Amino acid sequence: MVYFQKMTPEGYRQIEAEIAKLKQDRPRRIKILQAARALGDLSENTEYTEAKRDLGHLQSRIRYLEKQLKYAEIVEKQDDGLVNLGKSVELRFDDDDEVETYQVVGRMEADLALGKVSFDSPLGQAIMKQAAGTTVTVEAPAGNYQVTIVAVK
Repeated sequence: MVYFQKMTPEGYRQIEAEIAKLKQDRPRRIKILQAARALGDLSENTEYTEAKRDLGHLQSRIRYLEKQLKYAEIVEKQDDGLVNLGKSVELRFDDDDEVETYQVVGRMEADLALGKVSFDSPLGQAIMKQAAGTTVTVEAPAGNYQVTIVAVK
């Protein structure tokens, strides 16, 4: 069974950009490895060991990101008034009266510091497919809480 990773078009482009940046850095890392190898005895060559490890990490990251793109399901925004991937949503948490804005994104794109919440997080699951004016209960590991959807953009 193939599992497709849902993401926004912006998230897909971000991964493409990261892959391009990593591939651009690969020749430099290969040169560092070659220079370290030329120093001699590989069994006690710390520079060689570090350069080999760093290149391995870079190549592993590229493979991981390429697999994410291979199994990506790009979800376009729909103008239906419901919370969905790619949309911004204004939320009022019922324990305080502040309104916060989040963008609902795929798992790979989630970053709360940037206001991006994953559609499959407890908050994301609670608000998905809901309209403005709806109050939902979020079932989080730290305890349940309520949030009201103020606006869907």
